[in-house]
Amino acid sequence: MERYLSSFVKKDLEKKMVFITGPRQVGKTFFSKQIGREYKRTVYLNQDDLSDSAIIRQRSWPLNTELIILDEIHKMKNWKTFLKGTFDTHCEFQSFLVTGSARLDTFRQSGESLAGRYYHYRLHPFSVKELSNTLPAYEALSSLIRFGGFPEPFLSASEDEGNRWRKQYYNDLIREDILDFSRIGEIRALKLLLEMLRKRVGSPLSYSSLAQDLQIAPNTVKKYLDILESLYIIFTIRPFHKNIARSLLKEPKIYFYDSGYVDGDDGIKLENTVATCLMKHVHFLQDSKGKEIALHYIRTKDGKEIDFALSKNDILTHFLEVKLSDTQLSRTLKYFRDLYPAVKPFQLVHNIRNPIEIDNISIVSAGNWLSELLA
Repeated sequence: MERYLSSFVKKDLEKKMVFITGPRQVGKTFFSKQIGREYKRTVYLNQDDLSDSAIIRQRSWPLNTELIILDEIHKMKNWKTFLKGTFDTHCEFQSFLVTGSARLDTFRQSGESLAGRYYHYRLHPFSVKELSNTLPAYEALSSLIRFGGFPEPFLSASEDEGNRWRKQYYNDLIREDILDFSRIGEIRALKLLLEMLRKRVGSPLSYSSLAQDLQIAPNTVKKYLDILESLYIIFTIRPFHKNIARSLLKEPKIYFYDSGYVDGDDGIKLENTVATCLMKHVHFLQDSKGKEIALHYIRTKDGKEIDFALSKNDILTHFLEVKLSDTQLSRTLKYFRDLYPAVKPFQLVHNIRNPIEIDNISIVSAGNWLSELLA
């Protein structure tokens, strides 16, 4: 099936290099080769392969190649300088698609700036919207809660196969990718942190509490969280505040790109799945249209909290409260609706037969609402 970014990437390849980043095994290689079939002559080269690496360094791909796909190029020394020189001297009919499983800007090697020479897209796991042409919204959301959105476990539709995939997936991440960011001695603490985070999805994180449990410094906890986020294992959501600096000091909530890895009941897995769909929507608008849109949560000093909030140009646009089956109107949602009457409030319920309108607040099917997002 064609992924949701295909038409945007093909259009942008006519102008600049295109960078595709995202989690391991989210489908970047399959996606890039799918794009490659649109060209008469395509070359796929992976920096991890010794023979491919030699071709990359020497730029010895055929001169008539129309699309050059460079995978994991950020592992090459001085890769930015290499790409700048390659792009600045390329033939007019050639396009470059660059993919990587970690954020390319995380690797701060010295080299020339690539400013103005590329567009960047983040490829996400499947969402309700992306599956909407093949599955009814309720079934899509139910399957994402159960199997997560990564292609292999999702398409297997088997919990046993999903568990086998995750065991191998996270072992490989810890053994290989995390070593790019940290020392061998830190692997044990990172592995323990990962296990702890699985049980803390959707709750504001206390750096000091995590540090105490791991017997490390709070700044080290922040460093480890940055590593996990850089590798697209987790993403953080911070509380909304007009003063951005203040919001960064508040406790974040974390979610996993893989909802199937969350250690919790169906309600927690639903919240994580909604978070992944919302973040995919936000990243899509940022990457494809340059929109100033962001995902937050809302929390007051006395503990009133809303699961998610969307903003545009630092102005709140939506309040979103997520429930598994509860169709009773959330008092907190009503409280914030009264406080911010210009913001659209929605209570997203997974198990609901028909939408309900109470006090101008829409209580709707979570699957149907998510299927209307843009990605």
